[in-house]
Amino acid sequence: MEGIITKTCIQSLVILLSLLLSSSVESQLQNGYYSSSCPKAEAIVRSTVETHYKNDPTVAPGLLRIHFHDCFVQGCDGSVLITGSNAERSAFANRGLKGFQVIDDAKLQLENSCPGVVSCADIVALAARDAVDLSNGPSWKVPTGRRDGRVSLSSEVANLPSPLDSVDVQRQKFAAKGLDDHDLVTLVGAHTIGQTHCQFFKYRLYNFTKTGNADPTINQSFLTQLQTICPTNGDASKPVALDIDSETNFDASFYKNVRDGNAVLESDQRLWDDANTRRIVQNYAGHIRGLFGVRFDFEFSKAMVKMSSIEVKTGYDGEIRKICSKFN
Repeated sequence: MEGIITKTCIQSLVILLSLLLSSSVESQLQNGYYSSSCPKAEAIVRSTVETHYKNDPTVAPGLLRIHFHDCFVQGCDGSVLITGSNAERSAFANRGLKGFQVIDDAKLQLENSCPGVVSCADIVALAARDAVDLSNGPSWKVPTGRRDGRVSLSSEVANLPSPLDSVDVQRQKFAAKGLDDHDLVTLVGAHTIGQTHCQFFKYRLYNFTKTGNADPTINQSFLTQLQTICPTNGDASKPVALDIDSETNFDASFYKNVRDGNAVLESDQRLWDDANTRRIVQNYAGHIRGLFGVRFDFEFSKAMVKMSSIEVKTGYDGEIRKICSKFN
């Protein structure tokens, strides 16, 4: 009997310690984490992003996409920044990523100011926020305190959402990261800025599901527009705006495109086919421009904070890299 009680007490103690450790780790991700250790950290990242953005506004969607791709593989730990033949960055899904030079530049300045203090994972999260803000989108407080991961494998990139995914597959991939349908539709709204390439949707224009016809969900006038941009034997790598109406302006017009059959990627247009995701798209599309724009800005900020907390490494887990593209 005494042995059973002792065993039970030990088990309870282990559970209690686990909860305490978990709480401790969560508390280390907080707003203003560097306020004492590197007071100018966020200002340095902001200044760096702004300088690059002025020279090339396309770095904005690039930085946002880097953050998204980072968090969906190994969590938000900067693993997508690592270079190498077998690293995440070398995977096909990541070959189109751009903006790494912004992260490297910010890291160099931070190392000069506060050596070994600010993680690359935090730089990615902060840079994504600043990129959206500079694109006339919302700004939000980014909880910091992430540490950089020590693993980066191209084989794990298969878990990333794909432009070919159905809503059910998208839902499964987001749910695996603790994100629900509302988060899914809201975060996909990042496609209001940036570009894709003909090769990722051309099949929708000419030979959808091997029928020889176009995807019937594409608005007819928009189909003609896309076929002009991406002719049958044209350059598959030609860039195409994801939001034809406002490629560089972060707003809710993306959802109007989905509603009207003007989404470029199949995965985006499929959000209209599912009853639950369609309801969310309708809420953002709306008819009162100002009101619904504000709602999207608010919800996108919340969803980004939630996504940026996926499987983060804090405390003694991971490391603070000296160079973002290399493990220490």
